[in-house]
Amino acid sequence: MPDRGGGPSGPRIRVGRPSRRVRTLLMTLGVLAVLAMLFVMFAGFWTDWLWYRSVDYSSVFTTTLGTKIGLFAVFGLLMAVAVGVNIWLAHKLRPPLSAMSMEQQSLDRYRMSVAPYKKWVLLAVTALVGLVAGASAAGQWRTWLQWVNAVPFGQKDAQFHKDISFYTFDLPWYRFLLSFGFAAAVLSLIAAALVHYLYGGLRLTSPGGRATKAATGHLSVLLGIFVTLKAVAYWLDRYGLAVKSSGLKSADGWTGLRYVDANAYLPAKTILFIIALICAVLFFATLWRRTWQLPVIGFGLMVLSAVLIGGLYPAIVQKFQVQPNEQAKEAPYIKKNITATREAYGIDGSKVKDYAGASDIKGKDKEKLRADAASTASLRLLDPNVVSPAFQQEQQVRGYYQFPSTLDVDRYKVDGKEQDTVIGLRELNLKGIPERNWINDHFKYTHGYGAITAKGTSTDKAGAPDFTEKKLPTEGMLGTYEQRVYYGEKTTQYSIVGGPQKELDHPSDQGETSYSYKGKSGVNLSNPVNRAAYAVAFGEPQILYSGAIGKGSRILYNRTPKERVESVAPWLTIDGDAYPAVVDGRIQWIVDAYTTSNGYPYASRTTLGDTTADSLTTGQRAVVAQQNQVNYIRNSVKATVDAFDGTVKLYQWDAKDPVLKTWMKAFPGTVKAKSSISPALMDHLRYPQDLFKVQRELLTRYHVTDPGTFYTGSERWQVPDDPTNEEGNAVPPYYLSMKMPDQQKQTFSLTTTFTPKNRPNLGAFMAVDADAKSSGYGSIRILKLPSETTVWGPEQAQSKFNGDTRVADQINIWKRGDSKVEYGNLLTVPLEGGLLYVEPVYMRGTGSNYPLLKKVLVNYGEKIAFRDTLDEALDEIFGEKGADAPTPPPPSGEPTKPPVQDATVKQAVKDALNAYEASQKALDNKDWAAYGKAQKELKEALDRVAKAEAKAGGEGSKPGS
Repeated sequence: MPDRGGGPSGPRIRVGRPSRRVRTLLMTLGVLAVLAMLFVMFAGFWTDWLWYRSVDYSSVFTTTLGTKIGLFAVFGLLMAVAVGVNIWLAHKLRPPLSAMSMEQQSLDRYRMSVAPYKKWVLLAVTALVGLVAGASAAGQWRTWLQWVNAVPFGQKDAQFHKDISFYTFDLPWYRFLLSFGFAAAVLSLIAAALVHYLYGGLRLTSPGGRATKAATGHLSVLLGIFVTLKAVAYWLDRYGLAVKSSGLKSADGWTGLRYVDANAYLPAKTILFIIALICAVLFFATLWRRTWQLPVIGFGLMVLSAVLIGGLYPAIVQKFQVQPNEQAKEAPYIKKNITATREAYGIDGSKVKDYAGASDIKGKDKEKLRADAASTASLRLLDPNVVSPAFQQEQQVRGYYQFPSTLDVDRYKVDGKEQDTVIGLRELNLKGIPERNWINDHFKYTHGYGAITAKGTSTDKAGAPDFTEKKLPTEGMLGTYEQRVYYGEKTTQYSIVGGPQKELDHPSDQGETSYSYKGKSGVNLSNPVNRAAYAVAFGEPQILYSGAIGKGSRILYNRTPKERVESVAPWLTIDGDAYPAVVDGRIQWIVDAYTTSNGYPYASRTTLGDTTADSLTTGQRAVVAQQNQVNYIRNSVKATVDAFDGTVKLYQWDAKDPVLKTWMKAFPGTVKAKSSISPALMDHLRYPQDLFKVQRELLTRYHVTDPGTFYTGSERWQVPDDPTNEEGNAVPPYYLSMKMPDQQKQTFSLTTTFTPKNRPNLGAFMAVDADAKSSGYGSIRILKLPSETTVWGPEQAQSKFNGDTRVADQINIWKRGDSKVEYGNLLTVPLEGGLLYVEPVYMRGTGSNYPLLKKVLVNYGEKIAFRDTLDEALDEIFGEKGADAPTPPPPSGEPTKPPVQDATVKQAVKDALNAYEASQKALDNKDWAAYGKAQKELKEALDRVAKAEAKAGGEGSKPGS
């Protein structure tokens, strides 16, 4: 035989067959490798099951897993059968081999090479497409569960008069089925065409007919199925217009039909549906006619119709009917969009009232204004976004504890009266552990300790937080409660507790106290299979053989509140800010969760990651669902996570939400009734920030209900940038106990401001009743200022503050000593037809790493006060004359004092400044001896200045001076 390898001929080297020992070794290694891969897969599955069982939500695991497996099996099998049957049928319909053409001769070697393995090739191809299709279908488990458990909304859309549930639950599933059908038809068509070509049913270059009758009939049926699916797609596209996003210059994210959709695209889709059905019938008719002439003509007409009727005709209608009179043409559709959007985001009940915005004190009762300023709001001076370093400095105690960079605002009763309170948990900080190793990181340092609280409306004499719960263990207003924090926002590592290795409980004057976890949380590691599974899952082999693990050992992981709620309820969208509360002797993390949809007809869409971003989400707190685009949202679930044992509880908050009802049908027993919420927990529930930010963004446009005004955009607002933040991001909303003009008493509220589009002055003020116990919970009130009013917006107010002479001089004095000035939350409060601005000013002295409240800025109308306390500032604003008011010039003819120019006086002034800065440093460091010395030096310097001025005054009063 000639050498067909193309290489030189010569003696061949025969490689001997491996020895039996080598073959056995290789086979053993192969089996071990397969077993290792299988165990890695098993470890992931097994640890997930153990975790869900440990939190008593095993039904969530089994339901999601069973749904995924079912979808994978059904749709994978359907795809495999569809493609496999068509490959088999194409092979069965192959023509008998006749005179071989050049084309067939070239294909012959491929047929010969495939012939011995035809069954294996068929199995491999069908298995591959089945696996891909099954994996794709498994990803649709949410769509399937919503479709099969759908609960009607009880509302119909404005165009087709179908229940909203058709668009939110049914249409997504129908579209998936349609896409699956298209994929099956196209893959079957390609596979069948290849087989027909390989076995001579199709010919590209051979003389005679290009296709056998059998091949023609087979492929025509597949093309007919494809065109039939296209007809179904045209029909569903009609309903898709109600949830289609399109451009309207006055509305970002516009969704729903416009004039051209209702009058051009909608009839076009109906016509194309009919044409596609006729074309499909022509393809099926080739089974009898055995010619492609008519179906090809029909298909060509369908494509031409799609271009002319589906593309050109709508463009003509838009150009010549809509554009010349767009506002009038679009008005009915804008009205539908406004109505649907306001309903979908829960802002349809928002009340917009005109507000004078007249902050002029002249002609008003100043005493009444002063009294109202004190009673209208509990003006919070302790900014939770600024004072975390003060909590850290005063209450950290050890380096292995930490507080979050942004603290939380809640309400607690002090002496029977509800008070705004700033709260933070003392969580574990692994970076502060003196000696880092595996035992310390995961066995010894396992938990934080205690909740620290401070009054929101006052500070101590030094300007530090006025703590109402402090020390370690903590003491104060919270009473006795379980202080250990095993689950928290900063607790991201796993810990192994309850076994032979004791934990550090907390430091004390007598040394470190030990503790062994007694909670029910975590997964038991006594079982060697469990240990092996976690060793693989966490990539830590020491878990398998460490002597620190033994009887009673339990592994804790998934420890942040957000992680735990997301895991037990993967169908919920979680708010970016979980907050702690001490409830019935336990620290509970409260987590707000949302049901969302992207299929609410006519409601405009928004991207949650964009609308919930503000000046605090640039590293301080999380953003909800970064890329999640929705057009329906409800805060339908309130969840709690126990900080000690990690218990997760879900409570139904919105009993009317059909999306939540659908998920509760899919996962029965996972969500408790609203009536299960205890009164103690209800005291701490509040309106969630992320929902409020989504609503305020929509209300910049959708506070307008008149289509004409909406179209022109003349009343459009914007959320102002945070004037206290150098990054220039949106101002965050603020929790504040206050009363709006139509309210009789203060209510815990969430507030924000608006400015007119591209203008700095104030456009509106918005507040929502955030107290879950209130009968008006969730009521949105908006005070709209007249367009011609020039009430300062937040950025203008901050600019006016900074430009005030007294403020600028004091800030410069602080900065000379290398002190850092930080501005707190700029609070806005409606007051007697005007707006009151209040802003705390903090200073970090040299050598101090935490801010102290030093001054309070207050503005009402054109008046600005800059005082040590809020009361003093309000007195200055609303009093007859503030203590720091400018001294009027002397009456005409009276002598004036000459300026002090003496070098001795200049030195005395300089000494006074130096003594003041020294006293501030001593105050920051709580060095009372140094503070007393500096105060004495300051008094001496000021006495020298006073004597010099008295002397200069005496000289100035002499005759002829």
